[in-house]
Amino acid sequence: MILLTGYQITEKIYSGVNTVIYRGIWQEQDLPVIVKTLNSEYPTLEEITRLRHEYKIRTNLKNIEEIVNCYRLETNQNGVALTLEDFGGLALSSFLISTKLDLKQFLEIAVGLAKSLGKIHQNQIIHKDIKPPNIIIHPETYQVKITDFSISSRLVRENATPSYPNLLEGTLAYISPEQTGRMNRAIDYRSDFYSLGVTFYEMLTGELPFRAIDPLELVHCHIAKIPPNPRSLKPEIPEAISAIVMKLLAKMAEDRYQSADGLRFDLETCLAQLQATGNISDFTAGNADRAGQLLIPQKLYGREAEVAALLAAFNRISGVEPPQPPLVKGGLQESYSPTPAFNRISGVEPPQ
Repeated sequence: MILLTGYQITEKIYSGVNTVIYRGIWQEQDLPVIVKTLNSEYPTLEEITRLRHEYKIRTNLKNIEEIVNCYRLETNQNGVALTLEDFGGLALSSFLISTKLDLKQFLEIAVGLAKSLGKIHQNQIIHKDIKPPNIIIHPETYQVKITDFSISSRLVRENATPSYPNLLEGTLAYISPEQTGRMNRAIDYRSDFYSLGVTFYEMLTGELPFRAIDPLELVHCHIAKIPPNPRSLKPEIPEAISAIVMKLLAKMAEDRYQSADGLRFDLETCLAQLQATGNISDFTAGNADRAGQLLIPQKLYGREAEVAALLAAFNRISGVEPPQPPLVKGGLQESYSPTPAFNRISGVEPPQ
């Protein structure tokens, strides 16, 4: 157990590679708290900076009911510690081990998560690590709150750089295609929708969309392979809910939901139908969706001939064999993704 002045630590609830999480009492306020600190006797400056970064991000999300509230940044023998709200919840990943959700319970949780993610995005924050361990659920009320903002960004858009899978920010099983850094596309708030889609998929089917063991193969799956439709694994899942999940899992951000409000509308429509009739009728996912932020599209539409001509000119100048333009396929509209070198020579710079 750690020593933290002013707090009585009662139990350790999680120990990871970088962090340890405890339950305790904030004695001055007589308030139950969660304490998150570093799992190292001599933490590095990078580890301390990351925890300070999380505190700074959380200060922009104070007093939002759908987010685990952060009280204070404290110092201890391990450098720093965050003290967080304890509302009696546990990680969704732990909850799902012992609880099989029915359709109504899934929809109630999903609506809560859409609302929570909407609050995060309204504050211009990209979470970048949505997954069941970072979702806290109360086991009786099913209230859900999102936590862990250690790699979150306050940018509207940022660029991911290619790196080894074990060095990527985020969790590989839940990471969006653009977050891998291998698509020459910037990350924006819609990356969180993909990760939420993986989470919904797992909640509904008990399986992840992709089960590759090799990290590079898993990255390839996120970029290029279409997962089985949830309904094909569990026929009792209504087609409308399956369509919502598959829209969240679209490879291109433009093909996903463009706002948490649009997602929430569809989920609430499903829940209302289920409560009223016991069934959920088919409908087109995203009909009520509108872009939550103004973003410049990163696709080139209707310019295949021009792109091909520019690529041919680039190949002649560089003296290399003409490569095939990178495409994302699999039932999706094809999308060209020119290389940075091609962009420089052609004078076409990708949007930042």
